[in-house]
Amino acid sequence: MSHWMESAVFYHIYPLGFCGAPEYNAETAPVRRLDKLAGWIPHLKDLGVTALYLGPVFESTKHGYDTRDYYQIDRRLGDNASFKALCEQLHAAGIKVVLDGVFNHVGREFWAFKDVQEKGQGSPYCGWFHNLNFGGPSPMGDPFWYESWGGHYELAKLNLKHPDVVRHLLDAVCFWMDEFHIDGLRLDAADCVDFGFFQALKGAVRAKNPDFWLMGEIIHGDYARWANPELLDSTTNYECWKGLWSSHNDKNYFEIAHSLHRQFGPGGIYRGIRTYNFADNHDVNRLASTLKNPRHIPNVYTILYTMPGAPSVYYGSEWALEGMRSKTSDAVLRPCLEIGDMAGRDQTLCAHLAKLADLRQKLPALQYGGYENSMIKNEQLVFCRGCDAQRVYVALNLSDQEAHVEFQHREPVLRDWLNGMERFTNDGGRTWLPVPGHSARVLVGSPE
Repeated sequence: MSHWMESAVFYHIYPLGFCGAPEYNAETAPVRRLDKLAGWIPHLKDLGVTALYLGPVFESTKHGYDTRDYYQIDRRLGDNASFKALCEQLHAAGIKVVLDGVFNHVGREFWAFKDVQEKGQGSPYCGWFHNLNFGGPSPMGDPFWYESWGGHYELAKLNLKHPDVVRHLLDAVCFWMDEFHIDGLRLDAADCVDFGFFQALKGAVRAKNPDFWLMGEIIHGDYARWANPELLDSTTNYECWKGLWSSHNDKNYFEIAHSLHRQFGPGGIYRGIRTYNFADNHDVNRLASTLKNPRHIPNVYTILYTMPGAPSVYYGSEWALEGMRSKTSDAVLRPCLEIGDMAGRDQTLCAHLAKLADLRQKLPALQYGGYENSMIKNEQLVFCRGCDAQRVYVALNLSDQEAHVEFQHREPVLRDWLNGMERFTNDGGRTWLPVPGHSARVLVGSPE
C-alpha cells in the first residue's frame, strides 16, 4: 500500500512571521492571527499542495522553538479551539497537516524549568534537564548550570532519557493527534535527539495512526542513521538543497547530478528513503536572493518536483520573494504576508509550480520511480525516473541558448508533458532533443 507522502507536495509556513505576531509573547489573551491561513487554502489548492508543514505553533516566549507549554497553541496565533477549526478546514480541502516537534529543548519559561528556578534542588524537575547541576552558575545568572542547544542558553536541553519527560512529550503528541488530527511531525534538531526517544515516539504514533509521518531536521551526516525502520521515515535533504542552487550559479549540472546519483541512483545510499526536498526555508536565504540569474528559478523547481522524495515550497517563494538573513536575525526570511497583496505580483512561477504538481500526481514514476542520469554536461542535464509502469525523462538547459541534448531511451515516442505534449520520436534508440535556453522538458515514454 502506498503512503500519502509518495505523491505529496508540501507548503511550508513559519506561522509567527506569516501572521506578523509580536516578537515577544506578552499577550494576555489569545489573538486568532493564524485564522487568516484559511483564506490561503484556495491558493494552496491552485498550487497543487497536498501537505502543509507549519513551523512552531505551541506556546513559546519568542520564536517558537523556545517552548513554554506543549499543550497550548501560542496565544499570539490563537487558541486550541481556533487551531482545531483551522485543521478541520485544511483536512476538508485534502491537505495534510504536519507540525514542528521541538523536543530537544525548551525555553526558560517552560513550567518545569521555572519550578527549578524557584525551588532549586528541592524541585522534582531537576532531572528533566540534561546535565543540570548545582556546581556553578549558568551564563544566564541561575544558581545552577544546564546544557543548552548550541550554546544558546535561552534554550534548555531536555533529558530525553528521563521517563517522565518522555511520557510528557509523548502524551502531548497523542493529544495533538486526538485534538487536531495532525498527520505528521517535523523533528527539530533531530541530530541532537536521543535515538531511544525517537523509537518510543515512532511506537506511540504508529499505534494510533499507521500512516503518521516522522521527518527529522538533519543538516549534516548520513541520513540513513535517522531515516530507517526503527527511527524516522524521512529527513531534510540539505545536500541537494545546496546543489540545487550552486549547480546553477556555477553552471555545473555535474554537482546536482552527482548528489542525486549518490543518493538515489543504482546502488544509491538513500534509495529506500523519500527525503524532504526544498529550495529554501525559514533558516536559509530565499532562492531568488541566492541564484545569480533569476531565470534559473523555474529549472530549480523542475528538478525539485521531479527528483526522488517530496518537494516543499516555502511560503512566498512561489512569487520569487527575496530575503537574505543577517548575522543576527532571520526575521527577513519570515515575513508577514497577506494573500490579497500577492495578487499584484507576477504569477508565472505559481503557474509553473501548479503544472509540476499536476505532473507529480499523474505520473507514477515521479512518485516512486528510481533515478538514473542519462546525459550530463555543465549546462545541460537529462535524468530518468523509472518504474515498471512508466519512464519519465527530465531534460534541463541552463544556458542562454537553445541546446540539443542526445540520450538513449527505450520508448518509440516521447511526449513533453510540461510543454503541451510536444512529440519526439526515437531514432535508432536515441533522441536528439532541442531544449530552449533557461528551460526544461519533462518527457514521458509512449508506445506511439
